[in-house]
Amino acid sequence: MLELLSLLSFGENGWGDDIARGALVTIELALATLPVGLAIGLAAALAKNSNSAILRAAGNLYTTVFRGLPELLTLFIVYYGGQMLLTRIAGMLVEGATIEVNQFVAGVTALGLVLGAFSSEVFYAAIRSVPRGQTEAAGALGLAKWQVFRLVVFPQLWRVALPGLSNNWLVLLKDTSLVSVIAITDLMRQTSIAVGVTKQPFFFYLVACLIYLVFSMLSSVVFSRAEARASRGLKRVGGKA
Repeated sequence: MLELLSLLSFGENGWGDDIARGALVTIELALATLPVGLAIGLAAALAKNSNSAILRAAGNLYTTVFRGLPELLTLFIVYYGGQMLLTRIAGMLVEGATIEVNQFVAGVTALGLVLGAFSSEVFYAAIRSVPRGQTEAAGALGLAKWQVFRLVVFPQLWRVALPGLSNNWLVLLKDTSLVSVIAITDLMRQTSIAVGVTKQPFFFYLVACLIYLVFSMLSSVVFSRAEARASRGLKRVGGKA
């Protein structure tokens, strides 16, 4: 057992520093993807709730496509397809020009599109939960549409959407493991390298499992506090808010 634990030591003789760097990349990737996915999801939800038939169709098409595609396929399309598209555009401007897509940016983009598709459903349901009478009353008071959304709708939809968004975040944490296929040195890739060198798959994959579980537990604590903060000021009467 001590021999196995020594494999996690830091320095040239251990893999502890490599696993730690991979875990850091995983968290950086997830945190970079979160605002991208939430912004896309909120925009798609607003489009689906719009009075414009074109915007509603576009929002529904987006969510249908990226909720239906496997995450790994989305990652390949963004990474390889995006590289081909940008190279072709660059070739039109400068003959012979090529563009290489950064793996981290491709990972953030692909995972952001997937997160946005699932988050749009959460946001859409939350928007629909806000009573129409409140928005009509706010408009009657002379507030512009963006003010109605910022002051009346968003604070309420955020509280309703948080539980669903917390689930999406946990899914995102797990989906970050997919980026190892495009050579991002995240936790999963560093673990796979360690397994290949040491021939200790059970030990290192168990360590990776524990790290992902720690991330999930810490995330649950953060989101629980966020939900409590978003619900502050609500009084419960007879068990109901």
